[in-house]
Amino acid sequence: MNVPLTMPTLPSVTFPSMPEMPAMPAMPAMPDLALPEAPKLAPLAVPFPRRRQTLAVAFWMWLLPLFLLAFGAMLYFSYITRSIALVYVIYQLQDNGQQTGARRQQWLRRLPFWIWFADFFPVTLRKESDLDPSHKFIFGYHPHGVISMGAFTSFATEARNVSQLLPGLNIRLLTLDVNFKVPLWRDLLLFLNVASADRKSIDHVLKGKPGDGVMLVLGGAAESMETFPGTNKLILKSRLGFIKIALQHGATLVPTFGFGENDIWDQVANPKGSPVRKFQEAVKRVATFSPLLFHGRSLLTYNYGIMPYRRPITVVTGVPIVCPKMDTITEADLLQYQKLYIEGVQSLYDKYKDELLPNRKEDLIIL
Repeated sequence: MNVPLTMPTLPSVTFPSMPEMPAMPAMPAMPDLALPEAPKLAPLAVPFPRRRQTLAVAFWMWLLPLFLLAFGAMLYFSYITRSIALVYVIYQLQDNGQQTGARRQQWLRRLPFWIWFADFFPVTLRKESDLDPSHKFIFGYHPHGVISMGAFTSFATEARNVSQLLPGLNIRLLTLDVNFKVPLWRDLLLFLNVASADRKSIDHVLKGKPGDGVMLVLGGAAESMETFPGTNKLILKSRLGFIKIALQHGATLVPTFGFGENDIWDQVANPKGSPVRKFQEAVKRVATFSPLLFHGRSLLTYNYGIMPYRRPITVVTGVPIVCPKMDTITEADLLQYQKLYIEGVQSLYDKYKDELLPNRKEDLIIL
């Protein structure tokens, strides 16, 4: 007989629920550890004109250290060379050519070397209007850039035929007086028609004959710290000294803009309050210039070195602002002509920004 087998029912067992595990904290985001960019080597097969242009810029960048090395060698080699160096130092101490309008040597300014130099970027020079050579002039150059390469190429040399573009004018490019303390370098600057940017030098030129003038890079060291590709930030609203000088001498103001001046070097980021900016400002308070941590290319690479990048600079002289000669100058007078000058700079920028700065990151900022 078949007896069905029945399994006994097991009692249900309830297990205690497991406590809910706390959520794991989010892992912190890993920093973006970008690897250094690989060097972009310049090819060996480069057309000779381009190679010559690059060598011209490289030579210019190393010329000041070479002059210092040459003068140091004179002090080292022999009694005769030390005697020559001593005579030169005595001459330098009593010479004030940087305050008396420089010593323009047109043969030097017209050397083919400067054409090769200008063609590297290339630098181009334009004018908005003719300038009356019966006037005296103060040109204001913007922006400062790292070392105002557009101003130097256009006005300290004849690479772009400035004497033909602005006939009857003798414009001295002005720079810090410390440049005229460097042996041999100072003489080269004087021959290129570069003078000191101090008040005595400016007054001497503007008391000269009609057609004489100066070019001031108005932003100075403060503006050089704002030099970054794709941007144009000018330090101008606090600048009234050049307006006062123009009114005292009855000199015509000419706003001048170097489109692309800020694009030819990169600079280490230096936001306000950063250690880099604090260091730069500390040096500026003592030495009147700011040490810039800039970088560009070299002879062998396109992205490492201290040479500028091969990027265009177009220098445009704007519409002149005729200033009357005044014996008594009020603050209202200064502000009136400063307003006209700033409007001239803005108008010049607005007219050419789309043509000459198509890849800009932001528009002109005037502080």
